Amino acid sequence: MENQLPKVAFIGLGNMGAPMAHNLLKAGFSVSVFDLVQTAMDNLEQAGATQAKSAENVVQEADVVISMLPAGKHVESLYVGEKGLIKHLKAGALVIDSSTIDAATSKMVASQLAQKNIHFIDAPVSGGVGGATAGTLTFIVGGDQQDYVRALPILQAMGKNIFHAGDHGAGQVAKICNNMLLSVLMLGTSEALQMAIDNGLDPKVMSDIMLQSSGRNWTLELYNPCPDVMPNAPSSHDYQGGFMVDLMKKDLGLAMDTGLKSQSATPMGALAQSLYSIHSQQGNGQLDFSSIFNLFSKQEKSK
Repeated sequence: MENQLPKVAFIGLGNMGAPMAHNLLKAGFSVSVFDLVQTAMDNLEQAGATQAKSAENVVQEADVVISMLPAGKHVESLYVGEKGLIKHLKAGALVIDSSTIDAATSKMVASQLAQKNIHFIDAPVSGGVGGATAGTLTFIVGGDQQDYVRALPILQAMGKNIFHAGDHGAGQVAKICNNMLLSVLMLGTSEALQMAIDNGLDPKVMSDIMLQSSGRNWTLELYNPCPDVMPNAPSSHDYQGGFMVDLMKKDLGLAMDTGLKSQSATPMGALAQSLYSIHSQQGNGQLDFSSIFNLFSKQEKSK
């Protein structure tokens, strides 16, 4: 007789959480859901999930709880706050928090839950809404090895690449180190392409040259910031979809806080944070982060 799949509760059905929960249902998991937005729960119910009336209600029978929330304060409040789920989770349950938050909050929540024999891993994701929908996300996990192994089949139903970065909080640190580098690559690529355009070069030709030269990087390969160079990139669709400027700004804030605590030198990250903050303040917060390309445009400046 085969082992029965664990019962999963999913809290937070936003742009990322909803497709992640859909993929768990497709993989055959029993999924209960809760979100503050009723229509988000209705959509998952139509796909086979069970709705819950509250966060407390959704976790009562769950073997595994997955959360995808906006910030550390929400994660802390949900699990260990005054009305926290620590009072309602089953002993031995596993919590998988896929929110991108500060490592200190992940460690604190993990420590408090452990006192009640509740297991916790931080498992932030990379890959955006497209990856969440396709089930090809990258999960970067921090936590005990045995909890990582236990979570693996569930994460594999939602993602393609699963990494165990280290102990509690390590998933968060690895995620923001990666996104800090991504922001720097996007800025450098945008700057170089705009200078090429300013000097009369075709951005498609310049992109092809850099792709075969030492400036080659992920943004040129998969996410070109210049419109009409790469048909499927957000830049060719008015910078809609993808990963929002305000989310990159948030991650850079987390990176700077982390760097400050570890006394790490992050001059490029600090500049990226400043530029993305300016770009957001100019009304671009909801656009894809590759729209930073326009910050370097002579046409934009002359408007």
